Amino acid sequence: MSLALAVEIDGEGAHPAAWRRAGHPPAELLGPRRVRHVAEIAERAGFTLVTLDDDLLPPRGGGIAGRIGAVERAAFIAASTSVLSVAPVVSTTYAEPFHVASQLASVDHIAAGRSGWVVAVSPGPAAAAAWGRPVADPAREAQDAVRVVRALWDSWEDDAVVRDVATGRYLDRDRLHYVDFAGAGYTVKGPAIVPRPPQGQLVVLAPRGLVPDDEVDVALVGGADVDAVRRAVVATATPRTFAEVEVALDTAAADGADRVADLDRHAPWPASGRLRYTGSPGGLVGLLRDLGTRAGVDGVRLHPLVLGEDLAVLSQFVVPALIRAGAAARPVPGTSLRQALGLPRPQNRFALPGGPA
Repeated sequence: MSLALAVEIDGEGAHPAAWRRAGHPPAELLGPRRVRHVAEIAERAGFTLVTLDDDLLPPRGGGIAGRIGAVERAAFIAASTSVLSVAPVVSTTYAEPFHVASQLASVDHIAAGRSGWVVAVSPGPAAAAAWGRPVADPAREAQDAVRVVRALWDSWEDDAVVRDVATGRYLDRDRLHYVDFAGAGYTVKGPAIVPRPPQGQLVVLAPRGLVPDDEVDVALVGGADVDAVRRAVVATATPRTFAEVEVALDTAAADGADRVADLDRHAPWPASGRLRYTGSPGGLVGLLRDLGTRAGVDGVRLHPLVLGEDLAVLSQFVVPALIRAGAAARPVPGTSLRQALGLPRPQNRFALPGGPA
């Protein structure tokens, strides 16, 4: 299977001071035109997926103090593209799972099955102060939230909506189900208020170890080098694994190392546990091919140093080279994100023999 290519497109880039090298007026950062423009570049280049970072708190360091909600941006991108998939980051620490399930299912309907969910948590006193409630075990809440959201996606069977005009009957109530979840911090009765997503279950991506492997479709793995990524992949039992790679590429105007040094004068680029590459586009092509062949990952999620500069290089030199070499493939029109990743569409748990009553 060829590599699936994903790119993180939140803000101005992975470096906290990336906004200082942005090639557009500052006011455009929160405007719809730029969101659409970046997504269109990624789609034309051949990326399978874009992700959108988010959190309860503003981005760390660098001076930027706000962002548009990731779910809202994902819905906008879904309606503005035709083959590109989109996965917003949604933290489970303070979000209500019922609302998360409804929002993400809605995005999948808008995208006709081209969406996913990047699971995250918001630990620490700053998030607790912003929300007004401490959380003793964010990882446990994340596990419960993913289980509830998945159950709510199944609470409507695929044929629950009948739309019978002659009888005035919109849905079959016997095909709606209560999830009856009782966890340590909350209970959820259900059913959902949005019909089952086109994919049945959205593709769930999560950092390795945050959520049990049997609840995750794609584990996001880091490591200092290819061998470290390989060890993480071997220790993971999820259906798919993506390597997390931060990139600072050589451009026509400056070397990647010089661009990093320029931004580090304003704010340091903190270590994240991800593999970090600085250098030529050709070198990155070789690294990504190694990640597929030697480390055994199914895809990569790239985090550009400066989105406006590095995405152009990725689109012109890196992605086309991978596609020409057969190491990556463009997403096929009319396919879902699950199909693009070679994942089956799951059966509804309530429709299975012996499933929940």
